[in-house]
Amino acid sequence: MDRHYGLDWLRIGAFALLIFYHVGMVFVPWDFHVKTSHPTEWVAIPMLAANSWRLMLLFVVSGYASRALLVKGGHVGGFIGSRSKRLLIPLLFGMAVIVPLQPWIELMGKHGYAQGFAWFWLHDYFRFGSLEGMILPTWQHLWFVVYLWIYTMALAAGLWLARGRSVQPVFDRVFGTVAVVLVPIAWLLFVDMVLLQGAQETHDLFDDPLAHLHYLPGFLFGFALARSGPAMAAIGRWWRPAAVVAALSYCIVAAIEWRWPGSAMPSPFGAIFAAAHAVQGWCTIVALIGVAERFWNHDHPWRKTLTEAVFPFYIVHQTVIVGVEWILLGQNLPAAEEFAILVAATIAGCWAFYLLGREINWLRPLIGLRTKSARPRVNDRLSPSGA
Repeated sequence: MDRHYGLDWLRIGAFALLIFYHVGMVFVPWDFHVKTSHPTEWVAIPMLAANSWRLMLLFVVSGYASRALLVKGGHVGGFIGSRSKRLLIPLLFGMAVIVPLQPWIELMGKHGYAQGFAWFWLHDYFRFGSLEGMILPTWQHLWFVVYLWIYTMALAAGLWLARGRSVQPVFDRVFGTVAVVLVPIAWLLFVDMVLLQGAQETHDLFDDPLAHLHYLPGFLFGFALARSGPAMAAIGRWWRPAAVVAALSYCIVAAIEWRWPGSAMPSPFGAIFAAAHAVQGWCTIVALIGVAERFWNHDHPWRKTLTEAVFPFYIVHQTVIVGVEWILLGQNLPAAEEFAILVAATIAGCWAFYLLGREINWLRPLIGLRTKSARPRVNDRLSPSGA
């Protein structure tokens, strides 16, 4: 498999968007670990432009990457070992060292927790139980890594059980048509409006059916797409109409949110909102993959560095956001100034974390990078790697 540079750029862009999205969570009225003193309802409108597809896209791209890594490794056992090492080591490091600041700040802000951070980390964080309704220790935003590892192991088990039998020809026949747009939309509508109507994601591994029914199929779709010329060709034919439908669906979502901000939507507008949200999500993903295939599939000197930096950025970004916002509380800054400081501090903190970690060899695996001795010495012509 040749490296698909367009998917690299798409992954970089998706994680960059994640920083702005989580900064936005400070200002939108939705629940978050720490909130500005002046949340604003209209912020939900731009947030909803990405809410329906940002995570699904990451799982689709991760599935695509997994196919390339499996081809590179040559056998399922090596694939399991390499993915476990690259995902579980940063996960455990993140949960033990990077994440704890977030629940400490949330406990202080929402529950009046009075102990300092050192006391919290040494005495309360590793209690393996509940504190003010919060299960500790916690993975917080690193739930994505947990789910990705679980889906990867499920994929590996399926490949081992298949013993060489493949459903790739069936995938090519079905998704080599307009079904590449329609079938996933039908599945999302069934899950959201029939099977689990009104359900929300919990990011609790054993009690999160909505997330699993969204993201596991997305991950498997990306895995199959990586070797499917017919499906990629179908995306090439249909991404422009999908982009139009995505934009129209978002207009419906935004209009309903504007009319009933932060409140229960009367019938039938709640159902219309849910349906438009699902359609917007998958059509946006098809459109973005089509754009990446058509316009972004070329290399650039910055591409390799940014691709490597994505996972370390992801590990640390939310802790930086929560920590900086906690410092800014009480400063009575204008919202625009507060937003600008948060964005600048988060980007600077992520770059510092990555640049420092990549230069210390024993730190590299802890932040999701290969050790220097383990870097590939052959060509760089494989599909997107990392998380």
